Amino acid sequence: MTGPFSLLDGHEQVVFGSDPETGLRCIIAIYSTALGPALGGTRFFPYPSEEAALLDVLRLSKAMAYKASCAGLDLGGGKAVIIGDPATDRSEALLRTYGRVVESLNGRYVTACDVGTNPADMAIVARETRWATGAERVEGGSGDSGVMTAYGTYVGLKACAERVWGSDSLHARHVAIQGVGKVGRRLAGLLYDEGAKVSVSDVDEAATAFCADQYQAEVVSADKIHAVDADVFSPNALGGALNADTLPELQCMIVAGAANNQLADPDHADALNEAGILYAPDYVINAGGVIQVVGELHPDGYSEPRVRARTEGIGDRLREVFALADEERITTAGAAARIAERRIAAVGRLGSFWLPSR
Repeated sequence: MTGPFSLLDGHEQVVFGSDPETGLRCIIAIYSTALGPALGGTRFFPYPSEEAALLDVLRLSKAMAYKASCAGLDLGGGKAVIIGDPATDRSEALLRTYGRVVESLNGRYVTACDVGTNPADMAIVARETRWATGAERVEGGSGDSGVMTAYGTYVGLKACAERVWGSDSLHARHVAIQGVGKVGRRLAGLLYDEGAKVSVSDVDEAATAFCADQYQAEVVSADKIHAVDADVFSPNALGGALNADTLPELQCMIVAGAANNQLADPDHADALNEAGILYAPDYVINAGGVIQVVGELHPDGYSEPRVRARTEGIGDRLREVFALADEERITTAGAAARIAERRIAAVGRLGSFWLPSR
């Protein structure tokens, strides 16, 4: 099949929103609502083209569906992108207009923070829709989801260490962190507190300087961080960190980080496996942020202890992935996808176009 529908890769719905007055250009992709409403963050990014934005939102929304399924959440998968530079294009008018686009989906899509958006933005979006999470606590939200994303990634790293070295201790282990924004910086702090050695890279020199000062981190150029002779390479920036150029240069035993879509091509999971490198599927290890924001939808309201306890389950989820990979002699990426798809098929509503109960 050719034409626009051939691009959708099983997605239920893709919505384009535009408002010339505020400059809003957004795309919301809903991959699946079989398990519940499609939750996923809003990425505000200066894409080089509309085609690049569409490809990104489609890949991210599918990964969100698998992430929610693997985490045992009653959620589908969605994602949104706003095309533009948040440093110059962000405005209250644009964000409120975007909120009205989200509201028009009547709860089929629930949004949160992502690259380029923050809790203050979600508070503005929430003025126009019931379906925005991740605002600051003073605004009734749970705050920055990077807190629990980093914690869940740390928990997952310990599960990987247990798998490779027989102990979950990260003391004296060397972790090379690509990207020290709101997730990578917190991860560096958790690792430093356990006694790990940390190397970092980021395009933001202030961010790497902070890590060097606070965590005694070695600063490495962004184009070399993947090649550091370290125990763990942890991608925490944008996607595609594992590609034809970087894979041959890896010197680690584990790849585990919070970035979405780390594999530039699905076949790269085979290359990691053949090299004897343990890969923690990104949408399994980075589920802490989703667990955090969905906690806002709990009937009893948000509870940090409840969310933290559920996030600690990421280690067990990864152990299930590793066990299935062994049992079926497939990659960890393949095992994670099978776990996600099997739960969607067993629990989900076939062809669902979820709507909230009235």
